[in-house]
Amino acid sequence: MGYFKKTLTGITWMGGLRGTTRAIAFLKIIILARILSPSEFGLFGIASLILAFLEIFTETGINAFLIQEKSNIEKFVNTAWVISIVRGILISLLLLLSANFLTIFFDAPESKNLIYLIAVIPFLRGFINPSIVKFQKDLTFNKEFYYKTLSFVIDSGVAIWLAVTIKSASALVFGMIAGVIVELFISYLWIKPIPRLSFELDKLKLVLSRGKWITLWGILDYFYQHGDDIVVGKLLGTYSLGLYQTAYRVAILPVSEGGEIFNKVTFPVYVKIREDGDRLKRVFIKILITVAIFVIPFGLVLVLFPDWFVNTVLGIKWIEIVPVLPFLAIYAVLRAILGTSQSLFLALKKQKYVVYTLLVALAGMAIFIVPLVNNYGILGAGISALLGWLLAIPVIIYFIKKVFKG
Repeated sequence: MGYFKKTLTGITWMGGLRGTTRAIAFLKIIILARILSPSEFGLFGIASLILAFLEIFTETGINAFLIQEKSNIEKFVNTAWVISIVRGILISLLLLLSANFLTIFFDAPESKNLIYLIAVIPFLRGFINPSIVKFQKDLTFNKEFYYKTLSFVIDSGVAIWLAVTIKSASALVFGMIAGVIVELFISYLWIKPIPRLSFELDKLKLVLSRGKWITLWGILDYFYQHGDDIVVGKLLGTYSLGLYQTAYRVAILPVSEGGEIFNKVTFPVYVKIREDGDRLKRVFIKILITVAIFVIPFGLVLVLFPDWFVNTVLGIKWIEIVPVLPFLAIYAVLRAILGTSQSLFLALKKQKYVVYTLLVALAGMAIFIVPLVNNYGILGAGISALLGWLLAIPVIIYFIKKVFKG
């Protein structure tokens, strides 16, 4: 079977996975939007923002490193596990220590208990068996489908049940904890080898050295994806943050998830054919066109019919997000299409290209976001995210041409 056909097979499985989980996520948002208030979503947003930041800031690039390695990854599993455990404990401690500062910064004392609760998640994630990357590395995406779908169903089910019961943002955190517990157990039941608490210093140095660009990329990506959230939360409060994050999710989920499916599948495929430049170029172009065909129709719905979408899907109390939805949808479509270059650059060990791209996008957003948010509220935040990505597009095209030498 050719690699493009293998890619399509993987995309079928990952598409099924993403389609299933995101349909559940979409349903969860719809249900919770009718149970919880925008302020409750905003409180959860504050806790999840700091969790995402610390996870990105301490990212070691272990998973990307293991997939990039053409040799047997079993010799790296023990070291990778130790790094993951230490990282998880560190993130949990930082969350606990930063809770007071964050409640003052966002002027949201109600978020403190949520931050304490969400600290459980990175601690548990740290113990997940790193051998889980073999699903991607070996292109056995059918196994990842069952693994991820089960954990996501548990996450969403617990969150919805508790939201109905306690009507609190903590329901979302308890759902995440339940999903991580399922992932943790499955990672030892379904996957071998099982890691041991030991590490080799030379392998530790190799992983961390290779992962430094992944770490920097992750930090920049965090600030690009969540910098607008931070500004909205700080300048406009938790109510507006809840509105904006919900608008962002409903715009991003149906559109950019298509791009994420392709990125996850194509990364290990590109690794296997990276020595064959002509073949790599042909596969990349096919993927680029396929992604465009897949995501553009979803984006058009939100661009052309935002009022209908909000009234029908979320309800009248979310009507304030209508103006920003088209801008976020355009951003999501453009990022999904040109974001396919991300897996190409990573497979070729050109992590720095992804970093430079995000640096330009982040700088562009940073220039516009504060004045736009001050003048136009959450609409300004959406416009600034789009402007940042538009500035990054010429950089992406330049690097693609450089990879394929014109």
